[in-house]
Amino acid sequence: MKSHCAALVNGEFELHYQPVVNLARGEISGCEALLRWRHPQRGMILPSEFIPVAEETGLINQIGEWVLKTACADAAAWPDEVKVAINVSPVQFKSETLPLAVVSALAESGLPARRLEIEITEAVLMQHNEATLTTLHQLRDLGIDIVMDDFGTGYSSLRYLRSFPFDKIKIDRSFISDISDDEHSIAIVRAITVLAGGLNMTTTAEGVETPEQLEKVRALGCTEMQGYLFSRPREPQDLAQWMGSRCLGLEKVA
Repeated sequence: MKSHCAALVNGEFELHYQPVVNLARGEISGCEALLRWRHPQRGMILPSEFIPVAEETGLINQIGEWVLKTACADAAAWPDEVKVAINVSPVQFKSETLPLAVVSALAESGLPARRLEIEITEAVLMQHNEATLTTLHQLRDLGIDIVMDDFGTGYSSLRYLRSFPFDKIKIDRSFISDISDDEHSIAIVRAITVLAGGLNMTTTAEGVETPEQLEKVRALGCTEMQGYLFSRPREPQDLAQWMGSRCLGLEKVA
């Protein structure tokens, strides 16, 4: 825990951003904020290694507040139609101060609430208590979009769509990786896009890495795509050049 605290104090955490592209317009519609730890001895450490420890110790709330403030401040300098997506862990949702932290981050940055997306996984909804749903509705009432991440990987994903009116579904990369030649993946992605359309939700295909995958998710009705075919996660200063053009063309590969 001391090392995590030191990392926060010493400014070792940083955010990278991966663009999300609207498939109909061929334009960047948003960016997902991805947390990284640039350790002075070990180099770059990915979240999968340090987030579980931060959740166990409770430090995730402090780290989460830093992410909120930093991402909102960065996004405030982007074009007005580009949103920022922030992942919030189940542990953060147990904190009663989350809505206040979000309001504070928006107020300090001047970022309109309509340009913020909060991404949650099924694990948040598995807590399925009144406090969780109250927090989700409080965030939604602010004008923030609520996104279900990794859709399709849990046992009860469909049931949870009845619990809360999500704005967007992110289709897990496991269904995209073999979508070019696997009929089951194709059928699942098609079903998700039809379901989302009927519920007035948008869909983002995650992990698009090849032109064949891009053409498939476009043909199957996905609203957006995210993946290395278009861009790897980028540091804030590097991202600026991507914001210079509003129509970059999906043939452009990072």
